[in-house]
Amino acid sequence: MIEICTQLEPLRERIQTWRKQGLTVGFVPTMGNLHAGHHSLVALARQHADRVVASVFVNPTQFGPNEDFARYPRTPEADARGLQDAGCDLLWRPDVDTMYPLGVAQATAIRVPGLTGVLEGASRPGHFDGVCTVVTRLFLQVQPDLAVFGRKDYQQLAVIRRLVADLQFPIRIIAGETVREADGLAMSSRNQYLTADERRLAPLIYRTLTAMRQAALDGQPHEQIEAEAVAGLAQAGFVPDYAVLRRPDLSVPEPGEGGARVALIAARLGQTRLIDNLEFSLPPR
Repeated sequence: MIEICTQLEPLRERIQTWRKQGLTVGFVPTMGNLHAGHHSLVALARQHADRVVASVFVNPTQFGPNEDFARYPRTPEADARGLQDAGCDLLWRPDVDTMYPLGVAQATAIRVPGLTGVLEGASRPGHFDGVCTVVTRLFLQVQPDLAVFGRKDYQQLAVIRRLVADLQFPIRIIAGETVREADGLAMSSRNQYLTADERRLAPLIYRTLTAMRQAALDGQPHEQIEAEAVAGLAQAGFVPDYAVLRRPDLSVPEPGEGGARVALIAARLGQTRLIDNLEFSLPPR
């Protein structure tokens, strides 16, 4: 059976025991309401570590004032069962007081400048400060050898890599591939908010990403590709925050420049905000 810790001392005692046995520790941080995408991250961590810890903590500091913290689904029993089936050894499930012992308002915050001010950071001010703050705390609590994050949250992955490099955490960051439904929709806990009609429409995001990739490979100007993607999503009933083509570091490429690219989309459909991305390479021109 999976071991569940809700207090810091038993967590550290268990991990210290593993360390004394010469075992390596992999870590998968989550906010719960887990699905096959999360389970794939646990399986990936299992490939690279002797023991796997997953955390479930709905972090209040990464939600904006008009976002869905209160209604974010909590499914602790199902999460524990799914993690056990996926090969997780220990579930770290702290409460808010354990994570922020001085209170959320007085908590020491971590901010990664630059990379957090664009795209998701511009659409959701303060979001990445909350992410960096809680991930730093989780890293200090678990002290893993490696941590696995999904590629679906592309900018978050880039921010965490920057955080680890700058603070010199001795932690290897491994990226897990996006897990999709049969129709291409990226798996997300927020998909359950979609109505039946919205769920049928939601895969248009992935189809738009593939169309952006093909247009870029065909040599169309990035500005035209982005404008057509935004217009197409809006016409279909989405409210796009952005649909862009970027370098892997999220900087804007020069016209005609080849190399690695990522297409990124964030758009609201009804009351649900969906994000997705698609990585590819352009030949030099």
